[in-house]
Amino acid sequence: MYLKKVDGPRAVTLPDGSIMTRADLPPENTRRWVASRKAAVVKGVSYGLLTLADALKMYGLSEEEFAEWSTAVDKHGEAALKATSLQKYRQP
Repeated sequence: MYLKKVDGPRAVTLPDGSIMTRADLPPENTRRWVASRKAAVVKGVSYGLLTLADALKMYGLSEEEFAEWSTAVDKHGEAALKATSLQKYRQP
């Protein structure tokens, strides 16, 4: 078995005691961003599984888009990332 060389940790322990690995991140070619995939990327960056620069490059995101996701999760939780809930959590 061969392990792919990656920079940074292969797994991190989250505050709730669960372990998040690089396998828990969405695939690089993701085009349909559902709330759970967005949350996984935000968690991965927040807890040091991958750097912000790596996430932006890997998923083709802008800094502004990632910042919106991160802010939504911080203020309202993962539910705020759902497209159907966007109006509820958006500030005027």
